[in-house]
Amino acid sequence: MRVPDKFKEYIWLVNAIWRAGRITLDELQTQWLRTTMSEGVELSRSTFCRHRSDIEDIFGIYIDCDRRHGYKYFIANEHVLREDTVQNWLLSTLSVGNLVSESLALQDRILLEHVPYGDDLQTFIEAMRLQVCVDVTYRKYGSDTPSHYCLAPYCVKMFRQRWYVLGHSHLEASNGKPAREHLGVFAFDRMLEATLTTRAFTLAADFDGKTFFSQCFGVLVNDHVPEQRIVIRAYGRQRFYLRDLPLHASQQEVGQGEDYADFALLLRPTADFVAHLMSLGDSVKVLSPASLAEEMKAKLMRSLALYSD
Repeated sequence: MRVPDKFKEYIWLVNAIWRAGRITLDELQTQWLRTTMSEGVELSRSTFCRHRSDIEDIFGIYIDCDRRHGYKYFIANEHVLREDTVQNWLLSTLSVGNLVSESLALQDRILLEHVPYGDDLQTFIEAMRLQVCVDVTYRKYGSDTPSHYCLAPYCVKMFRQRWYVLGHSHLEASNGKPAREHLGVFAFDRMLEATLTTRAFTLAADFDGKTFFSQCFGVLVNDHVPEQRIVIRAYGRQRFYLRDLPLHASQQEVGQGEDYADFALLLRPTADFVAHLMSLGDSVKVLSPASLAEEMKAKLMRSLALYSD
């Protein structure tokens, strides 16, 4: 059996169990025989057990059995399919990929977004696996002169169709600033070159990328912007969009009216968050804190001034 076919079966199996909540092997067999993958042949118990083991090894998804209530199978760590985890992203990507590959006749009617990453993603994942640094030649926006870094990659993160790496480096003294240790976020598409080195680094045992970015809207990290409770009011259809696609993991709906809903978030209102609120135009209003509302108002006034001539 070809590997792609196996992956299709893994994906189908996880989705079938996930949708059912709890399901017996006989019930799985009934659903399996309805698929074109089965070709009318049952999924043997031995094959099911192998798939179950492979799914755990490849995706980190644990399929357990509730023996007390009729030998029903379920996803034991179902949180990984609800949150922004590697397992969820990988399974979703493969599921969509398989669906699209089976629908090539409709390729002109299936419109996707391009997510550039080149070879850098592979380089940094390899560096994280080996615990070695990466030599990077990097050009910031607004600068014609590239900078050079020896980055210890702590984690990689995707945000808005772009890949970033959180990396630690030692910066030499320059422009009146003393030598210092620097932990920063670097976009893959601004890298002119990224080369694996043999220089080892040690990642702190208590480092957790998800926790590091938990107070952030995206990838901007600014210690000078404190975490705050922010309440925004979404009008019209925007309230439905925010219910379906929260701006942040902390988002909670705290009130509603005839044509609006109020949402509270706990995060650092950095420039990327403010820019996103600005992009929503008159469908969103900041209720609190007052400082953020004033910042939004000032930006809107400056925007209006651009059209005053």
